[in-house]
Amino acid sequence: MSEEDIEIDTDDLSRRMEGAMGALKTEFASLRTGRASANMLEPVMVEAYGSKTPINQVGTVNVPEPRMVTINVWDKSLVGAVEKAIMNSGLGINPQTNGTIVMLPIPELNEERRTELARVAAQYAEHARVAVRNVRRDGMDQIKKAKAAGMSEDDQKLWETEVQELTDSFIKQVDGALENKQAEIMQV
Repeated sequence: MSEEDIEIDTDDLSRRMEGAMGALKTEFASLRTGRASANMLEPVMVEAYGSKTPINQVGTVNVPEPRMVTINVWDKSLVGAVEKAIMNSGLGINPQTNGTIVMLPIPELNEERRTELARVAAQYAEHARVAVRNVRRDGMDQIKKAKAAGMSEDDQKLWETEVQELTDSFIKQVDGALENKQAEIMQV
């Protein structure tokens, strides 16, 4: 195997770091900011037909007004399970039921709840940073293996720099996303 054959797949590393960003965006979308959003229910799983099912697969989620989310549950027997899933989700919303429609009035956020949500957002961001760093570590391990397989010292340094720059750019994206989300949460 000659030196030119040794390639580190930075596209794969980038794709995996992008996955961590995608997961972070999904988690951020689930955090309430005082406005109703169908995304806030994405992480909620309902015990339906013997398995955990996303809420949008047991009913239609709508946002009829800025402070209200409704779920039109398709199967009347699942209304109780949907209510229970929402109450146990940690969203801090008490569902109200009218037949097969579960209504979620979104209360005003108080200062304490805003601070708590900002803390949760910071935890989500830290998970994303850890995921990005784990991908970086995998990349560095690939480089070490390639060096053992005959990669030159110069190439090794070049690849390490590239992987580090990729990591830094994603960490910066995570930090930027966190800053925006915390500003959104704290906005009254």
